[in-house]
Amino acid sequence: MKQIFALLSGLVFGLGLIVSGMADPAKVLNFLDVFGTWDPSLAFVMGGAIAVTAPGFALLTRRRSRPFFDSQFRIPTRTDLDPRLLTGAVLFGIGWGLGGFCPGPALTALPIATTGALIFVPFMLGGMWLARHTPDLSLPIRKGAPQ
Repeated sequence: MKQIFALLSGLVFGLGLIVSGMADPAKVLNFLDVFGTWDPSLAFVMGGAIAVTAPGFALLTRRRSRPFFDSQFRIPTRTDLDPRLLTGAVLFGIGWGLGGFCPGPALTALPIATTGALIFVPFMLGGMWLARHTPDLSLPIRKGAPQ
């Protein structure tokens, strides 16, 4: 049952990307082109997603001790900024700015075989593999040390 709802959630997410135009890298690149052909619609899509998700998530986590299809809520507990996180964020931003894709829209555009998606997705998968197989070089933070 858990996999069925994961599939349905992914399909709804992909449909939302297509309907909102976020699977089109030109729309994303226009959003990033603040001094040129700026298109603010991506901000409205993000704002709408946050406006729907945040209250629903807050309501569910307060009223339920566990999700419908899992044994517990999996809320991140780390609050530090380590070098891997910062490096990943920079690489994500560079890739997003150059290609106009982030992982969701890239996978949504893959079935129609757009050139950008056909180039972006293999590099994205390679980056994911590399991130998983790169040793963690962050320094441990001692308890009681100033942060």
